[in-house]
Amino acid sequence: MLKNRLFLLALTAAVFGVGYWLGNSRAAKVEAANAAGRVFELRTYHTNEGKLPDLQARFRNHTTKIFERHGMTNIGYWVPQDAPQSQDTLIYIIAHPSREAAKKNWDEFRNDPEWKKVAAASEVNGKIVNKVDSVFMDATDYSKIK
Repeated sequence: MLKNRLFLLALTAAVFGVGYWLGNSRAAKVEAANAAGRVFELRTYHTNEGKLPDLQARFRNHTTKIFERHGMTNIGYWVPQDAPQSQDTLIYIIAHPSREAAKKNWDEFRNDPEWKKVAAASEVNGKIVNKVDSVFMDATDYSKIK
């Protein structure tokens, strides 16, 4: 009976120990990603009048896939709830391994033959985007996303 209790105690300690190690290992990976310079980019697109549905279709059907191909991680896409921004604004966040990688990713994206074709086709009836705002951000130590 004592052997069984000792075995169960040792097994419980081992399970908790492995869980603790795995949890710390994940935290170490997040810390390493931040140390390596992972950056988030907040982008706000202001469209020409009536063009927000065209922009959303372009992102939905093409742009997000092309981003991924060029090392950009799609985090999320939003439209404001309140007018007038709800009529002409798309806000999104993507991530890059580093600020230097972001520059490289964007250069490759702009030169991608598929992107050039998609952009031209989507603007056959006029330019979609009027203005783009971009902000690079670092995750805080208390952020759930890093």
